[in-house]
Amino acid sequence: MVLNGTKMGVYDQAKGVVVGLTGLERTSIVTSFLSAATAGFFMTCTVSPFDMIRTRLMNQPADAKIYNNAADCFVKICRNEGPLTLWRGFIPIWSRFAPTTTLQLIIFEQLRSAMGMKAL
Repeated sequence: MVLNGTKMGVYDQAKGVVVGLTGLERTSIVTSFLSAATAGFFMTCTVSPFDMIRTRLMNQPADAKIYNNAADCFVKICRNEGPLTLWRGFIPIWSRFAPTTTLQLIIFEQLRSAMGMKAL
């Protein structure tokens, strides 16, 4: 939910900024590429904390629970390691999201165009 909400919301806003700054057409593939790359970056910003919490919960030993739930995990990470720990692993996550998001959104725009629909 956070991932897709960020992807589509940032993509739409980034398209407006790209068009305003560069003068490119809203339907240009370059506009889609730049907007999608921006969306991939911000997706990583919003998803990294959830990914860190999920990973910690999944990797804790079954016989000696460290965290009771996601909220407890969040609080313990922030208290014991600092809030920036939630974004540890940012670059690998971004390197995974950037290409897939860019391809998804460019293909999405091209399919919309092929079906006679307006660009987002």
